[in-house]
Amino acid sequence: MTVDIVVLRQQLQGLDGESYAAALEERLPEAEISVARTPSEERALLRTAQIAAGTNIDPEAVERAENLELFAGTYAGTEHLPLDVLEDHGIAVTNGSGVHGPNIAEYVLGSILSFARGFPTAWRQKERREWQAFQTHELQGSTVTVIGLGAIGQAVLQRLEPFGVHTIGLRYTPEKGGPADEIAGLEGEALHDALARSDYVVVASPLTETTRGLIDETALETMSPDSVLVNIARGPIVETDALVTELQRNGIRGAALDVTDPEPLPADHELWGLDNVFLTPHHAGFTPNYWERRADILAENVEIAAETGSFDGLVNQVR
Repeated sequence: MTVDIVVLRQQLQGLDGESYAAALEERLPEAEISVARTPSEERALLRTAQIAAGTNIDPEAVERAENLELFAGTYAGTEHLPLDVLEDHGIAVTNGSGVHGPNIAEYVLGSILSFARGFPTAWRQKERREWQAFQTHELQGSTVTVIGLGAIGQAVLQRLEPFGVHTIGLRYTPEKGGPADEIAGLEGEALHDALARSDYVVVASPLTETTRGLIDETALETMSPDSVLVNIARGPIVETDALVTELQRNGIRGAALDVTDPEPLPADHELWGLDNVFLTPHHAGFTPNYWERRADILAENVEIAAETGSFDGLVNQVR
């Protein structure tokens, strides 16, 4: 099956569209693959392309994309996409779910170990040339709760297994199970019971009406003063003002935040000045392997479409 693929303009932490196209060409040597480098090139290429791959797509461009059958989204989240417009035009949509599992799971593990062994304190003392003992913890024997058991949440739990921790997994549908010692729902008493027993809480769920503000003042006050919050999901899942309050009064031990609300975090925001906060700029998911994993998904979907004659039943299909 020969397909016409356009890689839309995108810059992701030093990864450009050309790199994505190169990864696709290795997997799909028969495909016609173009890279849109300017807005005008993007508009022109979308008029004839069968597949568009990118972070977003202009609704007006969709109206003119007469041959478009699939939009292959770069991100796992799709809340920013014009899904209604794409659906109205019968265009299938897939996301990047799964490509972030290994890389973000390593970020989470690194954050947990950093707080357990006191690396932020050690780094500050090193900068001050201060030889002074400080309190540390052991990860072994801890309880870790992971909120959201998609590809990322499961990858986190799998990597925690050798460390001798007790794990709790919270998800919309607990009957689906998962690689945790305990599985429960993510609302109400189940959430608060898990938070009260946890040394580390990892937020790995999508942003939905259910999860928006899930980690609110009540949830944070339920957490132990020795606990650490790690958020690699979406900023609005955690109520920022409530988090700042708990961190300032040592209501929790610390937080590792790859996402914030607002985002980007303003330079004068209080979170920057807190010693018990580790901040990164929504960066946990990006490594040189990102495009390789993303290209694997799109190549597999091209094969499925070739076999079935339809852009339906695809890997990571959301529409």
